[in-house]
Formats: sequence, structure tokens, C-alpha cells
Amino acid sequence: MNRRIVAGLLGYLTLFCGAAMLPPFILAATSEEFNGAAAFLLAIFLCLAVTFELERFGGLRGKDNIGTREGIAITGLGWLLISILGLIPYFAGGYLNLLDSLVESVSGFSGTGATVINDVEILPRSILLWRSMSNWFGGLGIVVIFMAIMPQFGRGGMFILKAETTGPTKERQLPRIRDNAKALFSIYVALTTVCAGAYFLCGLSPFAAINHAMTTIATGGYGIYNGTVGEYGNIYLEYCMAFFMIVSSGSFAMYVVACRRGIGVIFRNAEFRTYLLIIIVAAIVVASDLILEMDIDPETASRAAIFHVASLSSTTGFVAHDFDTYPPLSKAFLLMTMFLGGCAGSTAGGLKVARIILLFKFVVLIIRQKLHPNLITQLTLSGQPVDQDIVYGAAKFFFAVVVLDILFAAVMMFDGIDFVNAISVSVSTMASVGPGFGIEGATSTYALLPSLSKFCACGFMFLSRLEIFTVLALCSPSFWQKSKNW
Repeated sequence: MNRRIVAGLLGYLTLFCGAAMLPPFILAATSEEFNGAAAFLLAIFLCLAVTFELERFGGLRGKDNIGTREGIAITGLGWLLISILGLIPYFAGGYLNLLDSLVESVSGFSGTGATVINDVEILPRSILLWRSMSNWFGGLGIVVIFMAIMPQFGRGGMFILKAETTGPTKERQLPRIRDNAKALFSIYVALTTVCAGAYFLCGLSPFAAINHAMTTIATGGYGIYNGTVGEYGNIYLEYCMAFFMIVSSGSFAMYVVACRRGIGVIFRNAEFRTYLLIIIVAAIVVASDLILEMDIDPETASRAAIFHVASLSSTTGFVAHDFDTYPPLSKAFLLMTMFLGGCAGSTAGGLKVARIILLFKFVVLIIRQKLHPNLITQLTLSGQPVDQDIVYGAAKFFFAVVVLDILFAAVMMFDGIDFVNAISVSVSTMASVGPGFGIEGATSTYALLPSLSKFCACGFMFLSRLEIFTVLALCSPSFWQKSKNW
């Protein structure tokens, strides 16, 4: 691995992080939030200092190539470094202790949206903006956004894109890597802008509209009120949010292709159609259950069902009502949508619908081959053949998620949390949802978790956002050894 290249690009990333802190710093300074302004000024200074040290050690040259190991190192270490630098405003401003600052930062950048702050309404607007920005930068991907706005930094950028983007398939829509990243980023910015405008028309203030638009499109879920969406009591806003959460759960690569070939691409996409079907079925079941079991009127039940199915399936985690009080059947369906997540290539977390489709088809194929041993066939997704490696990759990822869910739950039970709450927190964290049921229910926070569980939650959120294997490869001793096989 070429450590010079890794250090050089990490230096650019930390510089990018410092630049991203300028808007909240300016907001704090102009709003006379002197404590917040000092905290962001210190954070920016530290970003510049780290940049200077990294650039002194590393750098890029004209013919540099980024290989597999460089791509993994830049992505994994970049996310870790940005998350650490991102905690400085919380800690330096005296708003949180060091561990809680780390949890808040990792949760923000990973798009989990789980907070350790019991009362976010006492925070200054600059910190609220930084929380939302961390969601937004982490949603599409720190490195993808970095690739889109920074100059070309050498060949081999596909390895970085593969290490950060989510889902079993990672095709390019445009020939050049940077053009691909710019197209994804353009769609991301356009959706955020439209979403902010829609929220403003629904009655939100400009500041609230911008913050909620960033966390909606990033499917992060950070809000500026303790009751998040329920604070507004706005029917139109809930439907509008549900729409944009569903849109954000679709593949952004699919939207890039749709801009070039027409909107029909979206409706021909098998994964997105399946995702919509899951939402419709889950919403009907939850609404019916609320009407029958809780005697809620049909309009309110339907609105609550649509909103929370969209919120949890997209892993955004916005809350309009306390779904922890819902009947068992409703909670079971909400937990299922939380576990499945959105589409591959979206900002949503979870397993991804594409993997579920592939694994289901794979099981059917195995059964058919048992009945017809000489059968030769190939799996397809949206009419396109899928390589066997991708199918096996989906199976490996499913196994890894289940194992890590169990492992994290075991850690929390060791830390004194009961079985049901441990499972709920584990699934919610690994799916990058944030709120769940029980100890970190719809109206609760991660503040109730013991210190060991909070620290481990940071690791598991990190694993989940980079889809496990990038981080595991980075932690492998052989990764750092010289080898001719790389």
C-alpha cells in the first residue's frame, strides 16, 4: 500500500472537513453564540493542523494509481478521522462529554441519527446546523462528495467508490469516476433543494426547512426539536416528508440514469418496485391494526402508518407519533421494514432490498436445482444477469449483519441491558435507524445506554455505514503487511 497517497488524500479530506465547519461558525459568530463560535474556530484550526501534518508526510503525483488497499484505507480512515474531528464542536463547546460527543458525531455522519442529547432545543442554532450537516455529508458519502467537488486526484478512484457506496451492485453510470460522483452529487443537491422548498411551503421556517431537508434526503433523521416531526402537528408536512423519505430510499444511480433516459427507468427498476410494494403492504397492515386495536380513525391511522413505515424503512427515523405504543403486530412490521432498509445505492441503511431479492431468488434456484440437477440458469435483477460473486456477496453480508446484531446485543446484555431492549437497540443501530423500541424508543435517546454500550455503538454504526467488510479489512493485520497479491 502506498502510504504517501493515503496520507495525501486524507489531508484533503480533513481540509474539506474544516471548510464544512465554516457555515456553522459564521452562523454562530453572526448570532453572537460566542461559545459555539469559539468551539468551531478551534475545530477548524485542528482540521488545518491535521491537514498540514498529513500533507507534510504524503502527497499526490501525476501518475499515482489508487489500488484496492489504498481505496479501503482512504475510505475507512477518512470516515474515522472525520468522525473524530466532527466531535470537537460538541466537546469544545461544553455541550457534551467526550464519549457522548463521539457518539453524536459518529451517529450523525453514519446517518443513524441516534442522539445522546435529551433536550436538543437548548442547543444553539450553529450546533443544530452542524448536526444536520453531518447527516447530509454522511448520507451520500463523505468521500463521494469529496470526489465530486475536488480536482481529479489520479486513476483508480473506482476502488474508493466501491468501498463507500452501499448495496450489492456498484455499477458506473458515466465513463469517468469523477463525472459519476458529480452526477450523484448533483442529484443529491437538487433533491435537497426541492425538499427544503417543499418544507418551507408546508409552513416551516427557512432554518427548519433547510435542516430537515438535509436530514431527510440523507435519511439521517436529526431534528431541531425534541418531538422531531410530531412537534409541528402538521398533516401536510408529514405526507411531504413521507414522500421525500421514500424518494431518498431509491438508488441515486437510478436517478442519474433516469435523467438521461427518462422517468420510465424508475418504474422499470425491479428493486424500487419491490420496495414500494413492501411499503404499501406494511402501511396497510399497520393502519388496519391501529384502526382495529387502538380505535384510531382511518385518516389518522393511515397517515401514521404511511409516515412511520416510510421513516423506518428508509432508516431516517423521524417520529410523528409514539410508535412504541402501537400494538405488537404493527411494531413487528415496523421492525421488519427497519431491518430490510431501502434500495442499493440510496442513502438508506438496512440490508437493502436488492439483497433480499437476490437471496430469495437464490433459495428458489437451489430448490429447483434439487429437483432438476442438470438445470443451468442465471439469476437476474431488473432484467440484467447477476454474477455469482454478487449473489454470494449478498449472502455473506446477510450472515455478517445477523452475527454482528447478535454480538452487539450480547455486549449490551453484558452491560446490564435486558434481552428485548438489547435486540431492539442492536437492530436499530445496525440498520442505521436511530429510534426503535424500548430503551431507545420513539421518544427516547441513546443517553440511557451505559458507557460500554455507547462506545460499542460507535463501532457498530461505523461498521454498518461502510457495510462491514471495508472496516473488517482495515482491521486485519495482513492488510498492513506488504504482499505481492495486492
